[in-house]
Parts: sequence; structure tokens; C-alpha cells
Amino acid sequence: MMTDQITLDFCKVHIYDYYMVVTVNMGINMTVYHNNILKGVADSYFKNKPFVYITHRINSYSVDPSTYKETAKINNLVGFCVVSKNFMAKSTAEIEKLFLNTIPFEIFDTLEEAISWTKSVIH
Repeated sequence: MMTDQITLDFCKVHIYDYYMVVTVNMGINMTVYHNNILKGVADSYFKNKPFVYITHRINSYSVDPSTYKETAKINNLVGFCVVSKNFMAKSTAEIEKLFLNTIPFEIFDTLEEAISWTKSVIH
């Protein structure tokens, strides 16, 4: 069940009970700055509660690999997944997995598969 929807200048965030779905805008270069804003959102909704971060890659954008060092420091983040049917986005995600190897990291074709997976990671 969705609890909230937040529109930021670089993405949309949908907050659910134990996961958040982030859809980044076209052409954005995700940096530690953006990561810190999303970490703040996660802190306010999932304070001391395990959660999964789902990135729904509908749009094309890039991620500075150093953001994953910061993402790895989020203590209550128990899973990370990428949802995309795009081959390039999936290939990029395979590389990103190497930078965020401290938690389960999966890649799915559909949001439904990702949400189903989050249940297994949380419970």
C-alpha cells in the first residue's frame, strides 16, 4: 500500500510500507548530492525500519559510481533493485552491482517482480 508520493526536481518517489520506488528524470546525472536527498527521504519514512530501494528505470540517466559508497552506509537498507526492460540499463546495473556489494542487489523486468522480491528480503 502506497503511503506517500514525493516529486523532487530530479525524480519521483513513491513510498510504501517497506520499500520506495524511485523514478529518476531523463538526462539526470545522479550524484552523492541527489543520493543525500533520497537518503533524507528514506530516513524520514523508514527510521530504524528495514527497507528496499527500487529504482524504476523508465528514463535514461547516469549514476556517479561514488554514490554507491554512500548508499552502502544506509544501515536499514536491506535490498536494492533495478527495474528495466532496456538491455543497456541492465548492463549498467550489472556494473553498479560491483559497487554496492554489501546488500542483495537484483535486476528485474517488471515492478511486480521487484516488489515480490522485496517481500522475500524483508521477511
